[in-house]
Amino acid sequence: MSEADSFIDEVNEEVRRERLFRTLRKYGWIGVLAVVVIVAGAAYNEYSKARASAAAQALGDEIVGALGLSGPQMRASALDGIEVDGAVAGVVALLKAAEDLAAEDPAAAVEALTPLAARTDIPGVYADLAAFKIVLTGGEAVDRALRDQLLERLATPGAPFRPLALEQQAIGLAAAGETDAAIAAARALLDEPLVTPALARRVTQLLLALGAEMGNADG
Repeated sequence: MSEADSFIDEVNEEVRRERLFRTLRKYGWIGVLAVVVIVAGAAYNEYSKARASAAAQALGDEIVGALGLSGPQMRASALDGIEVDGAVAGVVALLKAAEDLAAEDPAAAVEALTPLAARTDIPGVYADLAAFKIVLTGGEAVDRALRDQLLERLATPGAPFRPLALEQQAIGLAAAGETDAAIAAARALLDEPLVTPALARRVTQLLLALGAEMGNADG
């Protein structure tokens, strides 16, 4: 019986091996394909990383090259010719606007900043910074209606530039001859939680210039 059992076990083992070989011959290509896909995916991932790194480095070199040119007009023109998108586009637009202002061309600066201030596909801080720079540009390049609209947006509770926007609103009221409103706005600004010491000093100087009683301004 033991020899018979051993013979049967050998036959069963042979049958199992034969079935395994048939299965491998029939479906083995799936395993090979899976390995190929995994290896190809890893290679493509590394290629994509290298390509993105090279593109970022090339863009950085292009920006540095533009900023290294002589004269703000040449730098602004070079920055304007750089093709970028996303958050980097916001940075380049801000740099160009700075060069336009250095070249005493506020209209060009506002032209560069206006579309950036309206974008919603970039971090909000870039759009808000562009809006605030438009406000600061002032002069004939920015009409009062646009200035007031941007300041209203920037003064929204929780906005990063709210204290500075409130300061500009108070200054605008003072410039328009609305002294009482300017004083009220300035005093309200002093109660803001994020007012820095430097901003508080500027607001206090504004109140003094408007003839406000400082005892009331101090609360």
